[in-house]
Amino acid sequence: MPTIIPFPARYSAFALCVAGLAACLAFVLVSPHLWLAWTGVAVFAALTGTGVHDLRQARHAILRNYPVIGHLRFLLEFIRPEMRQYFIESDSEAAPFSRAQRSLVYQRAKGDPDNRPFGTQLNVTIAGYEWINHSMQPTKLANHDFRIVIGGTPQPVGANPEQLCTQPYSASVFNISAMSFGALSANAILALNKGAQMGGFAHDTGEGSISQHHRVHGGDLIWEIGSGYFGCRNDDGSFNEERFTANARDPQVKMIEIKLSQGAKPGHGGVLPAPKVTPEIAAARGVPVGVDCISPSSHSAFSTPTEMMHFIARLRELSGGKPTGFKFCLGHPWEWFGIVKAMQATGITPDFIVVDGAEGGTGAAPVEFSDHVGAPLQEGLLLVHNTLIGVNLRHRIKIGCAAKVITAFDVARMMALGADWCNAARGFMMALGCIQAQSCHTGHCPTGVTTQDPLRQQALVVPTKADRVRNFHRSTLHALQELVQAAGLDHPQQITAHHIVRRISDTEVRLLSNLVMQVQPGALLGPLDEQHNVFRTYWPLASAESFQPVTQAPHGLVAGFALAA
Repeated sequence: MPTIIPFPARYSAFALCVAGLAACLAFVLVSPHLWLAWTGVAVFAALTGTGVHDLRQARHAILRNYPVIGHLRFLLEFIRPEMRQYFIESDSEAAPFSRAQRSLVYQRAKGDPDNRPFGTQLNVTIAGYEWINHSMQPTKLANHDFRIVIGGTPQPVGANPEQLCTQPYSASVFNISAMSFGALSANAILALNKGAQMGGFAHDTGEGSISQHHRVHGGDLIWEIGSGYFGCRNDDGSFNEERFTANARDPQVKMIEIKLSQGAKPGHGGVLPAPKVTPEIAAARGVPVGVDCISPSSHSAFSTPTEMMHFIARLRELSGGKPTGFKFCLGHPWEWFGIVKAMQATGITPDFIVVDGAEGGTGAAPVEFSDHVGAPLQEGLLLVHNTLIGVNLRHRIKIGCAAKVITAFDVARMMALGADWCNAARGFMMALGCIQAQSCHTGHCPTGVTTQDPLRQQALVVPTKADRVRNFHRSTLHALQELVQAAGLDHPQQITAHHIVRRISDTEVRLLSNLVMQVQPGALLGPLDEQHNVFRTYWPLASAESFQPVTQAPHGLVAGFALAA
């Protein structure tokens, strides 16, 4: 670099700091009572000391080459996400949720008008744009409290009456997805559950089990049980029937959900570090205080699809007949098919299945898992829905789904692909005030939603935020009501892939029903020659007695499972 003085110009800022310190010291010697001179000494001494440290440290090459002024680079990098979000990001740029999506949640949560003037801001000519066809004779519905009954469907002759669902649950079609206490703050859990109680919808506990904060307001709970069996475990981490029964029979618990995997990091276990295992978290999970809390990557209570079905039946029996099912993000197709074959072999079916898409996830996860592991929701939901139709079990099992569900159209589209209801996590976090700072894993959440810092949590006022949770749910279902009416239907369950249109190119659009796989009832019970490649390839590999493939797929067979027609 060019030099003006006997050292490189990149040291100029450091040199000015040294010169400033010398000048201020001179002023002090001349006028020792001049407070401004003493202030200058303090400031320039700190900057000079910083420069000396920068030259001596070995971690950052930038600071060694650009002492003092190099810190400006780290400052700008630190505030870059905020500057981009507030001043540069377009309204439709999704990363992971667009400003338009976030603004819609905030408006609905606050009860503000959510209408938009001057037409759509979306490019309706771009490939991938979708819409729902409307009717010339819209319906008029009395209310937007759309519900489905989970559990209590007819079971085959000879089923053990002690293992049947005797307490079916009438669920809203839009509920709070799994988020654990520990990942969320106490005030966030309190506000979510109070909002669920006021709005008459369900709150999934996440795998962190039922904390004292879940119980305060009495909102309906879906108790999620992960591989760590938190809330129902022995000291060695194995499943404990007595502890499970004590929690499961609580009237506030409406359903039992076994978590096989989650969209954020399917196939990956987790560790809550010892310093984060507070007395409250330890009490909820049934683990020691101040000891690493480990979630294994797989369950120890079962190791085969058949054992899994018997475990589901046992949990249903221990809970007193409450709807029992499982949640998973689709991975190897033969593992899912093995579970279905176990249903056929045992006659035991879950009351529900929640399909989690790989694009979901409120918790922190390795980048490779967030970006490249697990099937997106559309592919997972389509395969689960069509497989159950193909073996004539769909009428006995309800399907929920979760992953980036924000608007009423998101709900309608998922129901068109086969879902009976939708869950949302990040949408309800935004209703609490989340600003998508993406610092959930740091403990420094600026809104108090995802932190255990008691001071930061105080920013989240429970009564106010509970109202916003209820408002977001109510406004979203009101918008869903208007979509259903416009389509000439009576319930969102009547929405099918025939109602959704997708643009393919500038000159071509197609019904979603012509683009996605649709299996006929009972089609998988006979020859597979006419079925989709995913069934011809992977169904023969699946076994009810193992999650492993029966044989390795021959070289050259289709290895993926794209579900387009």
